[in-house]
This record gives sequence, structure tokens and C-alpha cells, in this order.
Amino acid sequence: MQDARSRGRSFARNCQNPAPGPCLRSGLIASASIVAAAVSTLVACGGSSDNGAAEQAALVAQGKQIFRFDTFGDEAQWTDTLRMHEVISAAVDPTTALSVGLKVDAEALPAAVVQGIQNGSVDLHSPATTVTLLKLDAIVGLKGTIESVGGRDVLTRVGVTCALCHSTVDNSFAPGIGKRLDGWPNRDLNPGAILALSPAFDAATKAQLNAWGPGKFDPRRNVDGLSKPTIIPPAYGLAGVNSVTFTGDGSELAYWNRYVAVTQMGGLGTFTEPRLNLSITNGNVDLVSSKLPALQAYQLSIATPAPPAGSFDPVAAARGQQVFAGAGGCAGCHSGALFTDANSTLHPPADSMAEPESPSYAARSASKRYRTTPLRGVWQHAPYFHDGSAATLEQVVATYNARRSLGLSAQQSADLVQYLKSL
Repeated sequence: MQDARSRGRSFARNCQNPAPGPCLRSGLIASASIVAAAVSTLVACGGSSDNGAAEQAALVAQGKQIFRFDTFGDEAQWTDTLRMHEVISAAVDPTTALSVGLKVDAEALPAAVVQGIQNGSVDLHSPATTVTLLKLDAIVGLKGTIESVGGRDVLTRVGVTCALCHSTVDNSFAPGIGKRLDGWPNRDLNPGAILALSPAFDAATKAQLNAWGPGKFDPRRNVDGLSKPTIIPPAYGLAGVNSVTFTGDGSELAYWNRYVAVTQMGGLGTFTEPRLNLSITNGNVDLVSSKLPALQAYQLSIATPAPPAGSFDPVAAARGQQVFAGAGGCAGCHSGALFTDANSTLHPPADSMAEPESPSYAARSASKRYRTTPLRGVWQHAPYFHDGSAATLEQVVATYNARRSLGLSAQQSADLVQYLKSL
């Protein structure tokens, strides 16, 4: 998709080279004066550029709403099949919800609710309070339908949105309560434990789900029956990256959005992948396809967060940059401004520091390979490797140093860590 900046350059070229350009031709028709034609040209070019930018901004704004609040009709799975509305109404108070990593959007809370939380008059140990939060659209990634029954608010349907896993909050109000941080992976979220609350699963399945742990999800378990979760990845800094998943299955973000919306969230639509002999259709209407362009536009607009001030040593990071490009060999794969070769290369499983593993995550994918993870913002989303087996960047460097026989000294390793923290 052409962005506003590239459109601007295109219009500028037309104006700078008037002979073949449509801008000047329209100007000549409008006026016999060369000066008037030039003015007309500039207005036309500027107006068209402005229109293109406005259209893009509108698409991004639409995608933001989809990302935060659209369930794609997945209430059919979360309500009709998993019966999570019953679980929430009976047993999930705000304290429980926060304990499994759910987040609350402080900006969605009215002043009276904020005051009630602060003075203790809002009961954070009552499931009814959770229903109230859902009515306010304040629980990040959960969308509830609330009906008044006998003068009481009753949760009748519930679904999930993209923000459930790929947003968190800044904890500015309290732990787990704050302003939204879209695109940041919710590494506190325990999807397995949440799913295991459903009465639809047997004891063996619940045990499997509970074994995943916080920040991890297996997006293929309900497709192939195996269970080996990966960490929830960030959804920021993806502009210019075609292979956005750990295994680079699709050529654009919309591929994975469709996969997740249909096969994981349970949204109404179709996902087909011949390489996996997989074709899934939910329902008899498509609530996914028309929303993918706007959703992708918003996700691609989410910038990588800058490292916090004082979070790394700039002098050591400068030395570490030399290690990254030289003795560490990192730049061979983490190349270019995007710090990844994912747009041109996918790597065999043996190149992954998390392999060999059983079951192999790559073996369960369409590509059977891994992409190189972009490193911008790597300071933010520990743990590392697709399985989360490295808790810190220090462990990442130590693993590469040992398995690749790099021979880095302690100083070089420490400097490399500081450089990674600076990205």
C-alpha cells in the first residue's frame, strides 16, 4: 500500500516534470496563462496529497477500532461453545482477572468508578464489578454484551479482540490498570489458564492449557492437536516487514490476521492454507475479510517504543555495535534498518537457538522454517526466542556465544547486551 509520503513524492515528480504530468494538462485546460496553470498545478497536487493522507488516516483510525473492539463475531466460540460468559459472571472478579494478566483501560473509567476504586467502595472481589467494567469497554481485549434483567446487569455474550494478546497498559493508575499500549505483547496474560476455566474442556485438556504459563499461547494446538506454545509477539514496528510471524508463513500481516481471527479467535469467516491441508470456515457470513486492510494499516502504523531514558549505557552500546557487526556475527541475519533478513530469507530449524525442540514449532508451520526476528524494541519484550527459553538479553548473548562458538569475552558480551537494549 502506498503511504502518504510516497504519494507526496509522486505528486512532486509530476509537478517538477510538467510535460508528461496530468497536473499541468489540467492546469492548461483551466487557464491559458502559464502562471495560472502553475498555480492550478500546485493546488491540485497539494489537494490530492492531502486527500491521500486523509484517506490513510481514516483507514488507520478504522483499524484502531477494529484492533481494540472488533470480535469478528467470535462470540459464537467464546459464548456458545466455551461458555465464558457464565464463567465470568460466576467467578471472575477484577482481582482474579488481573491475576491472569487481563488489563483495564483507565481512560475508559468514569470519574465515579475511579474514585470508587481509590476509596474502596468499588468491590474488586465481585464478578458484578467485572460485568460493569465490560459494560464500559474497559477490559482490554474483551467485549461483552450486557442486558438488564430484573434491574440487574447481566453478561449475555462475550468475545475477544486482537488487543487481548497484543496490548497492555502502562500501569499508571495501578498494576494492570492504566493507559493502553497497543502493539505491546501482553506477557502477563495467561491465555491457557483463562481457557482452562471453560466448562467445555475435559480435565486432560485443562491440564495441558494450564501448563502453558503467562505470556505464551499455542496458535496451532486446535489445528494439529499438539501443544508447544510460543511467546506472544509484539505487534509494533512491523512496517516494511513482510514475514511477520516466527515462521514467516504469509507475505503480509493480513495473512496472519486472518489466520488468528478465524482459527484462534473463532471469528466468522474462512481461512485456507494448502501447505497445511487446512481449510476452516466459521458460520455462514464473513465478518473478517472486509476488515483486514484497515486492521493491517493500523498495526503497521504502530511505532516501536524507544528505550526508556537511562536504561542502557551509551558508551558501552557504541562498543557493542561493533561487536554486533563484527565478532558477534549478528548483522549477517539481523541486517539493515529493520534488523532482519525476513523479507528475503527464511532459515532452517537448525538456525534457531530454541531448536531442537519437541514438537518442533517450525515443523508445525506452513513454511517449516523460521524468520529472523526484528530487533527494534527488543528491550521491551522479554523473554526471548520463540519459546521464551531465554529470560534476558544476557542469556540470549550467552546462548549464541556458546552454540555458535563465537569466543566473545565477558566485556564484549556485556557491551553487546547494552547495544541490544538501545535498539
